[in-house]
Amino acid sequence: YNEYKSYLREVIYGLLDVIKDTRTMLIKEYRIPLPMSVEEYRIAQLYMIQRKSREESQGTNSGIEIVENRPYSDGPGGEGQYTRKIYHIAGHVPQYIKGVIPKSARSLHEEAWNAYPYSRTKFTCEFVPKFSLDIESKYVNDCGTQDNIFNLSAEELSKREVVFIDVATDRVDGEPPEDENPLLFKSKKTGRGPLKETWIEDEEWEHVFCAYKLCRVDFPFWGFQTRVERFAHDHGIRKLLVKAHRQAWVWQDSYYGLTMEDIRQLELETQRLLEELYAEDEGGLGLPETAPLPPRLETVQMEATNCLSQLSLSQSDTESEYYDAIDYETDEWKARIEHVDPDIVVSANTNTNTNHA
Repeated sequence: YNEYKSYLREVIYGLLDVIKDTRTMLIKEYRIPLPMSVEEYRIAQLYMIQRKSREESQGTNSGIEIVENRPYSDGPGGEGQYTRKIYHIAGHVPQYIKGVIPKSARSLHEEAWNAYPYSRTKFTCEFVPKFSLDIESKYVNDCGTQDNIFNLSAEELSKREVVFIDVATDRVDGEPPEDENPLLFKSKKTGRGPLKETWIEDEEWEHVFCAYKLCRVDFPFWGFQTRVERFAHDHGIRKLLVKAHRQAWVWQDSYYGLTMEDIRQLELETQRLLEELYAEDEGGLGLPETAPLPPRLETVQMEATNCLSQLSLSQSDTESEYYDAIDYETDEWKARIEHVDPDIVVSANTNTNTNHA
């Protein structure tokens, strides 16, 4: 019923787009307060970005490639740091979709001008030249009370939607891991935390700042604009902002006391590490998408299939029967695969199939 309702809603949005031929860009202003100062968040933000670049990069199929990172003197906000990155997302695209889209559709390009406490970031995709995501950010020592910090016109204000994000209570993927839950985290270095659900109203914090982020998603294609732009906001931008600012808070013991010189050194190390990673991947050390399975993985796949056959199941059985049986026999299944190759770590999440195994 929920899937049908969601599908029906998307159909209605599409029809409204076609009927109205609307060309109005969706504008949302996100406001994210945190109990720290603007000066401290500068270090927190830069530390978080370089750390996530390391942790989420796995080569040309998935990860972040830093193409350029240099200071600028005449750009958005005056003087600052310019970065250009490529986000490789092929690893997150289903195989059946990957086979029908060109390589240019498997990456996003980012340009960022950081003149803190102002910054501007723009995302584009070579496959869809008219698409763009433009984010202006301002960081101010308040709780998000300024009504028009970006000096929007009356027309823009009438189209703008303001969205407040609370890192302590907002959820995007269920409950966060225990070590990333602001309701549980207490800093060993600063003594701050855990945050209460009412921390914004408590007025017990020495510093509180707010990240104002004005986001414009532009997908000027008749009949699709509203749906795509709404999806980008609801399922992309908000999710990213919640998770990133939550991590900026719970990672404070890792960056507390660092200087800008320390941060620039970390950024340089991260850039070199990613350059080496992508050089290795492009040099053939990574497996091509169409490469046959190595012998040891072929054996593992056969063993997993044999295990399923002994359970009188096949992948053609109903999904629920298939997964229920695997869950029931998970210990035996894992033992069989690990016996073939002890170096393979089998996930405790058995909701998968033999190919994934």
